[in-house]
Amino acid sequence: MYESFTFRSHDGQELAGHRWGRPASPRAVIQIAHGASEHAGRYGRVAEVLAAAGYAIVANDHRGHGRTAAEHGRFGVARPGGWAAIVRDTRDLSELARQEHPGAPLVLFGHSMGSMIAQNYFASWGEELAGLVLSGTAGGALVDPDTLAAIVELGASDAADEPSEAFAAMFAAFNEPFDGPGATGFEWLSRDEAEVQAYVDDPWCGEPLSNGFVADMLEATAVMWQPEAEAGIPTGVPVLIFSGARDPVGGPDSASVRDLSARYEAAGGAGDPPLVRGRAPRDAQRGQPRRGPRGPAGLARADPPVIRPPARSR
Repeated sequence: MYESFTFRSHDGQELAGHRWGRPASPRAVIQIAHGASEHAGRYGRVAEVLAAAGYAIVANDHRGHGRTAAEHGRFGVARPGGWAAIVRDTRDLSELARQEHPGAPLVLFGHSMGSMIAQNYFASWGEELAGLVLSGTAGGALVDPDTLAAIVELGASDAADEPSEAFAAMFAAFNEPFDGPGATGFEWLSRDEAEVQAYVDDPWCGEPLSNGFVADMLEATAVMWQPEAEAGIPTGVPVLIFSGARDPVGGPDSASVRDLSARYEAAGGAGDPPLVRGRAPRDAQRGQPRRGPRGPAGLARADPPVIRPPARSR
């Protein structure tokens, strides 16, 4: 069962929400945080699989994304509030899910940008979670300090709400290893051509993020990955990390993902339950392991979306 809804966040912002499955006594609540320039409706197929297994699934379209942007804001713009508000929105949805399913354990699943939102959430309120899943993630700076300084300056200027050329360049650089005749610019998302085309054809995907959005995100993640910030990571909460081996977000040979996994494992402490980590098969890209009945945690397949937004002029 799928249901769309709207809820009011901590600062009064209206946010688009999604629910799949509402069993009377769910095995757990799985909360999904989607990636950049997409929307939570794209996770419908995996949500339906989890719902059929007895889980309740909730998600929201972040500020500047999906139905939240189309009905309650602008695409690519998250201010006022910015990144900090997006992270807090995620916890607001957690609280709503707990009200709907009191006593059910809650697992936060974040993909790509959503995994960075989830990391930020984890350092602040991780002790409230029964588990954390990070897909297609990163654990270190996405740009060099000079580029970050230039992006922050733009984010503080009158051009804050204009599309970020730096973010577009980042996506273009991600795609360079996969460019070829007829390339869409999004081949880096998946080795499955049908998945890439589904993204290209989705009118709520590929929207540019604003200078302000990108500045807030990169500043916040740079702080989030500092040792003093990661000191807030709770011990004893199971964590699953997986990434495509060629996912450019995770760096060459997933180096950034490996570093993050090592830091999280060290934070667990010798006397606590081990933090669980995992990897997608070596031939995978962007959280899209090879087809088979057993992907990592059953969550790694990026299947075609089952929820389509209405057509919208660009």
